[in-house]
Amino acid sequence: MTRIGICAYEVSADRLGEGLVNALKERLPQVEFIGAVGERMERAGCRPLIPAERLAVMGLVEVLRHLPGLLKARRQLVEHFLSDRPDLFIGIDAPDFNLGLERRLRSAGIPTVHYVSPTFWAWRQGRVKTLRKAADLVLGIFPFEIDFLERHGVNVRYVGHPLAEQIPLQIDRRQARQDLSLTGSGELVAILPGSRVKEIESLAKPFLAAARLLSERRPGIRFLLPCPKQSLRPLVDAALRQQGGNIDCRVLDGDSHAAMAAADVVLTASGTATMEAMMHKRPMVVGYRVSWLTAMIVKRLIKVPFVAMANLLAEEMLAPELLQDECRPERLADALTHLLDDGPARERIEARYAAIHEGLRRNSAELAAEAVIELLRQSKK
Repeated sequence: MTRIGICAYEVSADRLGEGLVNALKERLPQVEFIGAVGERMERAGCRPLIPAERLAVMGLVEVLRHLPGLLKARRQLVEHFLSDRPDLFIGIDAPDFNLGLERRLRSAGIPTVHYVSPTFWAWRQGRVKTLRKAADLVLGIFPFEIDFLERHGVNVRYVGHPLAEQIPLQIDRRQARQDLSLTGSGELVAILPGSRVKEIESLAKPFLAAARLLSERRPGIRFLLPCPKQSLRPLVDAALRQQGGNIDCRVLDGDSHAAMAAADVVLTASGTATMEAMMHKRPMVVGYRVSWLTAMIVKRLIKVPFVAMANLLAEEMLAPELLQDECRPERLADALTHLLDDGPARERIEARYAAIHEGLRRNSAELAAEAVIELLRQSKK
């Protein structure tokens, strides 16, 4: 029996980890996964040690409030894996949490993999040495990060972006609407205010206020808001009630991909959702807020021209980024209105997104599984 420890507690990491777990199970029939995982990976057969909600915290300064709990959770994972040693450990994304965990386990002789390179190429570049010390192997998902990591002595394997395989190159908007029992062909906007409590608390109100303004300007417009976790549903429902009954907004239980597929445009938090919207070939507006102190720190450290990964990959701001004080209902509604009114611009954006999507397809889960198995074999020699 091969035992693999794993930590993938955020919604995006849970989705990526699901594909890797399934690919490994096909190649290693006698394999067991255990760690801090989300709902998808638990359904795929991973045994959870710690509830995912305990670990999902956003921001730099905001983490300080939760730091004692985060450190306690990491100690629990370290103690478990040192007393009941896995054959290998995989940390998926969340570098501030996972790299410390990986470093402790690697120093004890447990092979470690970090899936999704931290964005050290974008900011805090000096911390790449932390990655080099923590992980025996890094699985990179973007082509432009590989050269940077190799130049800094990191053992990295480019596997492509897993979502590029999961999301079809051709998206049938009409069929997606039928699948959601949506009638008619009127304008439809998907609203994705994040997958963490703090994101919902910060972004749901301005996003839904923007939806209310759009409803006043464009009678008949409809909205879909996929709620990523049941535990977040009360926050989403409360934010929707605050806007009154003037918004035709349907809340979905998860399934952000279905919402994007059905939509004409997307209003989303920054993060993995911008990649998902891009791969669905949906023009988007990106909004985000963190504490003023976090924003000041990030602004001084960041080395790239855009925040949204979709814009970084396109090398131009196809998706307007309305951050901090700019993330206001009026600005969000204006940006969405511009996209809805400008059909040629939407077509150009969709074509650019399609080309990027195709370039990221690499059979990622299979390549990642092969790299993990290769490391397992090397460690047993």
